[in-house]
Amino acid sequence: MSISGLELLLGVAADLLLGDPRWLPHPIRGFGLVASRVEQVWRKAPFPVHLAGAGFWLSAVGLACLVVWVSLRVLPRPWVTVYWIFSLLALRDLDRHASAVMEAIDTGDLVEARRRTAMIVGRDTALLDEEGILRATFESVAENLSDAVIAPLFYLALTGPLGLAAYKAVNTLDSMVGYRNPRYREFGWVSARADDLANWGPARLSALLVWLCALRPGFDFARSVRATLRDARRQPSPNAGYPEAAVAGALGVRLGGVNCYGGTPSPKEFLGDPVRPLDRALYSCLRWLLYGPALALTAFLCGVLPWW
Repeated sequence: MSISGLELLLGVAADLLLGDPRWLPHPIRGFGLVASRVEQVWRKAPFPVHLAGAGFWLSAVGLACLVVWVSLRVLPRPWVTVYWIFSLLALRDLDRHASAVMEAIDTGDLVEARRRTAMIVGRDTALLDEEGILRATFESVAENLSDAVIAPLFYLALTGPLGLAAYKAVNTLDSMVGYRNPRYREFGWVSARADDLANWGPARLSALLVWLCALRPGFDFARSVRATLRDARRQPSPNAGYPEAAVAGALGVRLGGVNCYGGTPSPKEFLGDPVRPLDRALYSCLRWLLYGPALALTAFLCGVLPWW
């Protein structure tokens, strides 16, 4: 199912204007609740754990696609497409959550800043100092530039609302069960690998778009390219290092290092070079590297998609 440039433009504009209104039920939250129930069903199925995990993944992604497909058949096409674009993009909301962390830092309330940081990262935040909070926030924005903005637009353009729904389901399932702990190592293996595969292209496209936006004065295009090519492949994730390294290089800061998950330290390679300190003032520059790539890709897609 293809989309038009007008539908894309209206959907992105609605996301920029409204973000994720708390009064409006969000489909991703609903999908998470349904997926949890589906997981319980497959946990009880008489199959080996890894096969049950595969069945769970197929069922959950299939349900997400079915809901979108039915809505497109039953409801007026242009407006339901705009709704799915608006509700499944997270550009404004990503900025809103990160900005809330910055506001807490501005008031000197590190306890509140840690609480707000915990809403956008999976690492332990209780003992983070200001620099640790900033690093966590910058890394989250960079990674989610790919996961929550560029990848949805990428699959939307390729395969329409069904592709967008499938990608968001895949990405959500990875965040739910794609862990290497005893509970999910076998059950979540398909979810984790599928997310790695789905994000391979968008992660590298995100880095390319960050490079282009780093051509603006005040950023470092050459360092962004160099940091990406040098550091991105050193990360445990096959994809997250690309937008993170590109952003680190463009800003002239160093990201990466040791994070703690459930009290267990998890060291990662550094990304970028510490040309300048990681401080609160850089968030306005980070916002350009969030909105710039998103709007550049939107403008490009609006130029190549049919308008009716």
